[in-house]
Amino acid sequence: MSKTDIKKGDEVVVIAGADKGKRGEILTYDRAAERVTIKGLNLVKRHLKRTQEGTGGITEKEAPIHRSNVMLGSLWDARRAKKPAKKAAK
Repeated sequence: MSKTDIKKGDEVVVIAGADKGKRGEILTYDRAAERVTIKGLNLVKRHLKRTQEGTGGITEKEAPIHRSNVMLGSLWDARRAKKPAKKAAK
C-alpha cells in the first residue's frame, strides 16, 4: 500500500489489535507519525481535573492507531468476497 491510500473521512476496518474487525470513519490522519484516529474505536479514559469553568471527571476519547493496523473498507470487502468460505468442522 502507498502512504496516501487513506485520508480523513474514509471508512476503514481495523485489521489488528483489540478492535480487530470493527469499522469506523477516520477523524484525523497524522502523516508524520502515520497514525489515524477512528470514530468510536480505540477508546481510552482520560482523567480531567476540575476547573472553574467546568467539573472534572473521567471521559472517554479516541486514541490514535498506527496506519498499518487499518485497511480501507472497500479493499477489505473485496478480499473477503475473493476468499472461499471456510468448510464446517466435523
